[in-house]
Amino acid sequence: MARYIFITGGVVSSLGKGLMAASLAALLQARGFRVRIRKFDPYLNVDPGTMSPYQHGEVYVTDDGAETDLDLGHYERFTGVSAHQGDNITSGRIYRDIIAKERRGDYLGATVQVIPHVTDAIKQFAQDDTSDLDFVLCEIGGTVGDIESLPFIEALRQLRNELGRENTCSVHVTLVPYIAAAGELKTKPTQHSVREMTGLGIQPDILLCRCEKPLPDSERAKIALFCNVRKEAVIPALDASSIYAVPLQYHREGLDSEVLRHFGMTAPDPDLSRWDDILDRYEHPEGEVTIGVVGKYVGLPDAYKSLNEALVHGGMANRVKVHIRWIDAELFEKDDEDIAAQLEPMHGILVPGGFGERGSEGKISSVRFAKERKVPFLGICLGMQMACIEGVRAAGQPNASSTEFGPTDEPVVGIITEWMSKEGLQQRSAEGDLGGTMRLGAYEAQLSGNSHVSAIYGGVTTISERHRHRYEVNSAYRGALEKDGMVFSGMSPDGLLPEIVERPDHPWFIGVQFHPELKSKPFDPHPLFAGFIGAALQQARLV
Repeated sequence: MARYIFITGGVVSSLGKGLMAASLAALLQARGFRVRIRKFDPYLNVDPGTMSPYQHGEVYVTDDGAETDLDLGHYERFTGVSAHQGDNITSGRIYRDIIAKERRGDYLGATVQVIPHVTDAIKQFAQDDTSDLDFVLCEIGGTVGDIESLPFIEALRQLRNELGRENTCSVHVTLVPYIAAAGELKTKPTQHSVREMTGLGIQPDILLCRCEKPLPDSERAKIALFCNVRKEAVIPALDASSIYAVPLQYHREGLDSEVLRHFGMTAPDPDLSRWDDILDRYEHPEGEVTIGVVGKYVGLPDAYKSLNEALVHGGMANRVKVHIRWIDAELFEKDDEDIAAQLEPMHGILVPGGFGERGSEGKISSVRFAKERKVPFLGICLGMQMACIEGVRAAGQPNASSTEFGPTDEPVVGIITEWMSKEGLQQRSAEGDLGGTMRLGAYEAQLSGNSHVSAIYGGVTTISERHRHRYEVNSAYRGALEKDGMVFSGMSPDGLLPEIVERPDHPWFIGVQFHPELKSKPFDPHPLFAGFIGAALQQARLV
């Protein structure tokens, strides 16, 4: 039987519950346990797929095509366990399913209510497909006391009663602020947050206290006394030098040991050599490179969370420090001199995914700069499409564009309305719903045997990568692209959809329709990012 760890947050948001869940899961995994992490999001969107990156940050996509919260990226990067549709639930998805059942008459005339129908659905979600696991970690989004999270807290209360305290553990992440004027850490916010939890029927077993200064033993004892937990169960969580130092830091503070003590379990000490190596590579680089990321959501780093981490992983693979320069694509739409001034110091240029016309001409200008100056270039999703539009324009068709940006006589990129998946033919309408209708999840691509990208992937002929897009490069423009020196080096298995483009006469110029950043991990950097940073390192040595 799986044991459940419920992770909640109090006082303020953004305390790092997702990172804490991922770190704890990694520590339990290092002790030999099988783990899975799930995220409960209280908002009414069915999933984050239609939410602006400025509202929600990155949308993380799983192999089976779920559009999920970005915390699932942390879960995968720290544990290597692939997430799936059943690992992220929202209030919107729960209410949608319950209302659909009510309309069908599945409730046989019963009054449909939050208790028991909504809470039962939450409990069912938490327990589905867990028979082969030792631990299931359930992170509740938001902050305790938020009205929208109350059904989730109530469901956890019921689960604790049904499964027994010996099979459940409540970890509450809270804030111990430092008041500079008083020169003191203040425990009162934590006390109030735990009181709120207790009033909702859940007594936390472990408190993870985020603080800027070391938490003295006297303050730990005070928190333990007023919050009704053991002093050893009050775990300090200071800011770390890197997110990849967090598992080691929590282990030193005894988090995983306290969890096992709560469950009455023993286990071998964790093998943390993987994390020691990761941290050593991060903290002791033997060189450095600067990568310019030309995007449209650069004002919010969480919009490119997985991309940021994948670049760091590429640095670890080459043992170099990666400096990321976030550059607003709109800045390049008027002044060619500004393009050169901004991009000349870069050792590599990356154009990431995105939606809509804003900033597109700036991205195309960045592609042209990388092509002409022989700077290593990686284009992802929309970035690949912009590279293809630039290539067709350079081949003599200056009006080349994408139908995403409006009507065009030269649709190098167009909306895709049908494609083949493992489930068979998928069809979409240009006038249909936006949510959940893109080409989502893992799809295979066939690589050209003599291509640069085939060598990067180790000589394999077939790869599987995650997608999230509704527009595709039109393969009818292959001739125009080849005229400008660009080739299709990866295609869908049916030969219809371009997946990868590259320039054989360029030191390192690759565009991919998929999102390789979603599969990169610190202990297993994605080969495209390892290769890209390696090429940037060579560029740095030439300067």
